[in-house]
Amino acid sequence: MSPSPSRLPGDPPGGRRAVAVWSIGVAVYFVAVIFRTSLGVAGLDAADRFHVSASALSTFSILQLLVYAGMQIPVGLMVDRLGTKKVLTLGVVLFTAGQLSFALAPSYGMALAARALLGCGDAMTFISVLRLGTRWFPARRGPLIAQLAGLIGMGGNLVSTLVLSRMLHGLGWTAAFVGSSLAGVVVLVLLLLFLRDHPEGHEPPPVKQAQGPAFVRRQIAEAWREPGTRLGLWVHFTTQFPMMVFTLLWGLPFLVEAQGLSRAAAGELLTLTVLSSMTIGLVYGQVVARHHRARTPLVLGTVGATALVWALTLGWGSAAPAALLVVLCVVLGTCGPASMIGFDFARPANPPERQGTASGIVNMGGFVASMTTLLAVGVLLDATGQNYRIAFCSIFVLEALGITQILRLRRRAVRLESERLVASRVEAVHVPA
Repeated sequence: MSPSPSRLPGDPPGGRRAVAVWSIGVAVYFVAVIFRTSLGVAGLDAADRFHVSASALSTFSILQLLVYAGMQIPVGLMVDRLGTKKVLTLGVVLFTAGQLSFALAPSYGMALAARALLGCGDAMTFISVLRLGTRWFPARRGPLIAQLAGLIGMGGNLVSTLVLSRMLHGLGWTAAFVGSSLAGVVVLVLLLLFLRDHPEGHEPPPVKQAQGPAFVRRQIAEAWREPGTRLGLWVHFTTQFPMMVFTLLWGLPFLVEAQGLSRAAAGELLTLTVLSSMTIGLVYGQVVARHHRARTPLVLGTVGATALVWALTLGWGSAAPAALLVVLCVVLGTCGPASMIGFDFARPANPPERQGTASGIVNMGGFVASMTTLLAVGVLLDATGQNYRIAFCSIFVLEALGITQILRLRRRAVRLESERLVASRVEAVHVPA
């Protein structure tokens, strides 16, 4: 009997146990996103607490993302070498310590150090969760599993917007951030007790012992050499940052100071962005899982829609109408799901022992773009006397760069992927059951 067409030889079985184990990993990522986005609802409070300007305020998120982006390739190598559980455990300890330190920081410098620590721990979560999914679920489920992980992560953003913001204004800075840090302790206990790297009988190949700097360089070089990895990086670069910049820091100040909304109304629009992302994530995941040719049109369509709605909003003579702001937030919600498609270009281009490294390269793209735009917006706001219309035009520059690279790489990457898919199907037919 030949193997089932829905599963290639060696595919993990999936099932309820896979869902249970994967859910623990996703819970860790969920908490990491709460901590990562907590500054998005506390930006104005942070400016008052530490007495800083717009560019200094943006330094919180820039430093956090700089550490995050810089850690992606090392974390990918760590996941490939050490496994998911060890890397996730270290990540939880670091981002929980960072959140707690941020709550108690007496000065701007101490708060910066706390956000850097948080970014270091946060950097270890998502790649680990992606690796956990590939170890526990069949390959054909990969796009949907990745989108679901991103969707649940967006739920963490929702908690920041709805819950943490109310705690902040009801209990005060210290109580709100200390209280939120307890969630890290909870997921750490679950992780240590119940998470497993892979199902029984599906152990990864033994790791070679002599793995020094030469191996690291080769691992990175081989992942980067794949057009699918580079295409995934530029997809992530181009699609993720508009929503990230909006929800991580500058969305609330833009809506309050430039559009004249109350903080409550601005918070509702940020919530709409997150809800849109969660909804669209399910749609994109199903579409990509069933129709791989839809990946590039979804990416290009998302970037085009984002650029158009930002152009309309920034080009409006005065404060944009409420309907347009609603459309802006809904469209920004598509950016997160579109960025996940980047991993689906890199995944089939790399063997299992290189998945963590390749995912790290891809994940670095969006956070480099986000970090660059966060800095550009902060500097331009200070230089132009808080002119948000000019500051947010920096978005178009990075989108143009990203689109150019996507169009340059996509044909070769898709061709190589198709050739490998045909080869794997031929091999599967000739592998005895």
